[in-house]
Amino acid sequence: MIKYSEALSETLKKDKTSLKMYGVDIQTKCIPDEPRKGYMDPRQLELNKQEANLFANDAKNQQKQDGIEEIRKKMGFPNLNMNTVEIHTKYEEHNFDGNVVKIWIYYPRKPEGKIIRPGFIFIHGGAWIGGTPFTVENPCRLLAERADCVVFNLDYSLAPEKPYPNGLNDCFNTLKYIYANAERFGVDKNKIGIGGDSAGGNISAVCALKDKELGTGMLKYQALIYPVVTVITSDTGDYKWRIEDYDICDEQKAIIDASLSLGRPRRGSVLDEMAIPYLQHGEDPSNPYISPLLAHTHNGLCKALIAVAEYDGLRIQGEIYGEKLKEAGVVTRVIRYKGVNHAFFDKLGVFPQAEDLVQEIANDLRSLN
Repeated sequence: MIKYSEALSETLKKDKTSLKMYGVDIQTKCIPDEPRKGYMDPRQLELNKQEANLFANDAKNQQKQDGIEEIRKKMGFPNLNMNTVEIHTKYEEHNFDGNVVKIWIYYPRKPEGKIIRPGFIFIHGGAWIGGTPFTVENPCRLLAERADCVVFNLDYSLAPEKPYPNGLNDCFNTLKYIYANAERFGVDKNKIGIGGDSAGGNISAVCALKDKELGTGMLKYQALIYPVVTVITSDTGDYKWRIEDYDICDEQKAIIDASLSLGRPRRGSVLDEMAIPYLQHGEDPSNPYISPLLAHTHNGLCKALIAVAEYDGLRIQGEIYGEKLKEAGVVTRVIRYKGVNHAFFDKLGVFPQAEDLVQEIANDLRSLN
C-alpha cells in the first residue's frame, strides 16, 4: 500500500506551472501539500531529519571511513511495488568485451498474438561505484505497465574495480545487443529509449551522444533523472554553480544546505569527488563521454526529458543541459520537482513525485513516433 494519498498524485499530475531559468522553460511540479516557497516536501524533511540523526550516531561510533562495500550497502531505498497487472520477468547474462552484464527484462501481461512494444533501457545510479538493479526494480516494473513497453534493467561494471570506460561500454554494448535483437524481445527497434538516475543519467546521456556521433541511430528518447552531466564543478563557461539559484527558507536553511553536496564546488578541487574512483587513469574530465554538457555540439540528439530535484546540488547542471539541448534544436522537456532531494526516484510508493515521474516517462514512450 502506498504511503500517501492518491489526491497528492492527482495534484502533481495536474500541475502545469513553469518558469524560465538559464534561458530554458522549466516545468515546476509543486509540493502537493506544502504551498510555501523555499520549504521541503514534508516527507523529504522527515527523511532528512532521520538520516541526520543516523549520521550523528554513526559519527560518534565510527573511528574510520567506510570502505567501498559499506558505502554500497548504504545506497538505495526500500520502495514499493505499485503494479496493478502481472509483470513477466526474464533474465539474461552476457559477456561484452570481457565484462559480464546482467539484464532483467520486464513485460506487461500479454494478450494472445504477437505484440511489438517500445523498449526502454534503465541504468541505475550510485556514483559509478554502487547502486543495484534491485533498487530500481519497482520503478522499472511500473514503467513497463504504465508505458506498455519492455523495460531492460541493467547490472553493469562498477568502479573502482572496473573504472571508466567499463560501465559506459557495458551499457552501450547492451544497447547495441538489444537493438540487434529487438524482434526477439518484442521491441519496436524504431522506438527504443534509454534513461537512468544520477550516474545512470550520465551514462544514458553519453550513450545518446555516442549513438548520435557514430551515426547508429538506435535511440529515439532519453530520460535523464537528476543526471551528472559534468564532473567539473568549477565555472566552465557553460556551467556555474550558485547557491543563490536555490530558494531556501530560513527555518530549514541548515538541513536544505546539507542536501546540496553533490555537484557543489569544493575549495581546492575542480573535480566532483564522486568521480575520483571512476576516473583512475588521468582521463580528461572535460571529455564529452565523461561530461556530456561539454560536448562541442548537441545537434541531432534524440528527444530528451530531464527531471531534476529542487534541493539537489546537481539541479543546476541538469537544467543548463536542458538549455544546451534546446539551443541545439533537440526536443527537450525539463521538469523540476519542488521540495525534494537527490534520489527521490528511489522512493516509489513513499514519495508521490516518484510515481509522477514514472508516469511522465511512460507518457513520452507511448507518444514516440
